[in-house]
Amino acid sequence: MNITEGTLLDGRVRYRQFTHGHRSGFEPVLLAAAIPARPGERVLEAGTGAGAALLCLAHRVPALTGIGLELNPDLTALANENFKINGLTSCSAIPGDATVPPALPPFDHIMANPPWHDQAATPSPDAARALAHHATPNLLTAWIAGLSRRLKPRATITLILPAAALSEASAALRAQNLGAITLFPLWPRAGHPAKLFLISARQGAKSPDKLLPGLILHDDTGITPTANQLLRHGGALTL
Repeated sequence: MNITEGTLLDGRVRYRQFTHGHRSGFEPVLLAAAIPARPGERVLEAGTGAGAALLCLAHRVPALTGIGLELNPDLTALANENFKINGLTSCSAIPGDATVPPALPPFDHIMANPPWHDQAATPSPDAARALAHHATPNLLTAWIAGLSRRLKPRATITLILPAAALSEASAALRAQNLGAITLFPLWPRAGHPAKLFLISARQGAKSPDKLLPGLILHDDTGITPTANQLLRHGGALTL
């Protein structure tokens, strides 16, 4: 399979991905920015693909243990190559399904960018891209149910999702005793509806839910300074 050589975080991270199939956008970078991980903690990324989010998170947070769970064996192997060429010996990818994740020691944080395109829409003719993007009915609920079983008490789960998934995501989190739900909209431009949002919750938390101001990605000059700090310099978001 053909591979392209590139970088993340404005050249700070080397990143290889397949020419065809799913191609990483800004979503994994913003997802990584939203994880409140500290050195020494354990982080699981479900549907890791070629490892983009874990690569960005490990660049920002030294000495964390990162596990990428990936259904596609070719992507699993490529993610492990990416961890190796970036010297991330404490990160690895393993094969597995997010709805029934393998028995692993519990994690401090779990993150994911699940498939979310409407199954009724025309899927990509590329089988790997279709698998990565298109969601079957109740797939998001199944992901949250499966992944929640791998969380430590008070641990966090963070997802990046389209606006249409808000109701299902909130209900699925509550069904798994995940509380203190925090919503962080991603506005393409000021005054435009948010197409995507970050949602985070904590195992067993009872605090009130929060709706944060969110992030405006673009203005008339291009990427906003705040978004630029995240996408190019590996900054952190506080959810």
